[in-house]
Amino acid sequence: MSLSRSLSPSIATPVCSRLFSTAAATLAAVPTSSIPQAKAHLVPSTGVYPRGFKAAAVHAGIKKKPGVLDLVLVASDPSHPCTAAAVFTTNAFQAAPVLVDKEIVATHPTRVQGVLTNAGCANACTGDQGLSNARESSKLAAAALQTSNPALVMSTGVIGQHLDMSKMRAGIQSVASQLAEGHDAWMKAAMGIMTTDTFPKLRSGEFVLPSGKRYRMAGMCKGAGMIHPNMATMLSTVYTDLPIVPSLLRSAVRSAADWSFNAISIDGDTSTNDTFAVLANGAAATGENWGVQEEGADYSAFRDQLTEFSAEMAKLVVRDGEGATKFVTIDVEGAENFSSAHHIASTIATSPLVKTALFGRDANWGRVVCAVGYSGIAVDPARVNLWFSSPYPGGKALHIFKDGAPYQIDEEVAAEILEKEDVNIKVKVGEGEGIARMYTCDFSYDYVKINADYRS
Repeated sequence: MSLSRSLSPSIATPVCSRLFSTAAATLAAVPTSSIPQAKAHLVPSTGVYPRGFKAAAVHAGIKKKPGVLDLVLVASDPSHPCTAAAVFTTNAFQAAPVLVDKEIVATHPTRVQGVLTNAGCANACTGDQGLSNARESSKLAAAALQTSNPALVMSTGVIGQHLDMSKMRAGIQSVASQLAEGHDAWMKAAMGIMTTDTFPKLRSGEFVLPSGKRYRMAGMCKGAGMIHPNMATMLSTVYTDLPIVPSLLRSAVRSAADWSFNAISIDGDTSTNDTFAVLANGAAATGENWGVQEEGADYSAFRDQLTEFSAEMAKLVVRDGEGATKFVTIDVEGAENFSSAHHIASTIATSPLVKTALFGRDANWGRVVCAVGYSGIAVDPARVNLWFSSPYPGGKALHIFKDGAPYQIDEEVAAEILEKEDVNIKVKVGEGEGIARMYTCDFSYDYVKINADYRS
């Protein structure tokens, strides 16, 4: 049974052990002065990275600001081409790199060599020329890696502009020549895909499957605005040295997306470029240790591991929401099914009135209940319950709306709950088995400032 239809991440217990790197940022490779002090603890200072992968980032001149990293390459050794699977934006105006990556994943599911990402230009709404540039970028990356296997291409930045291919050609040669192992290289790569992000989003670690086999996983993502399923507006890539057959990787990626990048919302806008891709190069395979070839305990463990890992990265996107001051977890229970619960949670998460109330530290439960009511999912008002709570140790909770009527209305406790950065909202709409979770943030004055002059 698919995790995305049966278990909430808060309820699911991973059946594999893992160690994520979460140390605070102290690396010289990261310009910590540019990272908000409140976000510095989210940037790892060390990491454990999958075997066979190398990373690099350079300034290719795609961004206007001199010297800023804007071209990134993560590639597997030529002896270990990757099995790849991905989930893409559902926006009708899919960017050229999305269309090209769909082709690559469909035609070369076991022969992808890496991922090339540029920041500063989305290469979206660019017609045939945009497609030609995306395809050429993939071929140039493959040539620089001295392989016939294609590289996925991703772009982020301003819509409607063409890639400067003279800069791309020179940049691809430069970034390929600087590929390296280790935390510094991966951190630079995470920095190179940033646009309005305020900090690099990077995670890595080891995990052990029930069979006792140990593998590694690393991932990076970018995104701070235009975030909403399906997909959430962002770019995210995960790399692992686990060997796995294509069909099972595709299944695991779809399941992981439901509970991570399709469970976050900043502003309700979906982008043209959203991509979540996972590459598995099998470099950790030795002798009989050949990873996941069939459904069973090891596959379920890997799927759950990928889901948890992806959710951790998705949360980083929400914590970096443009102008955000609150990280909000919305749980919906008691719906008829997952789809209904997810739709209600998404409606709450995208309500401007809910989000502005959270910014103002106002426990305006009426706005939450109103969002449930106009979600389009049929509910019995007399069975709806609502809680505001704090996830911190010793944090308080208010059962503020019970069986369709106000209940624990305590403004002092509510103010205490909303004073903190993290806030939990739980809604129970009935006795059904459908549950879902969304992560979102508030709307602040800074969100308007950032998006009012983004192109400049």
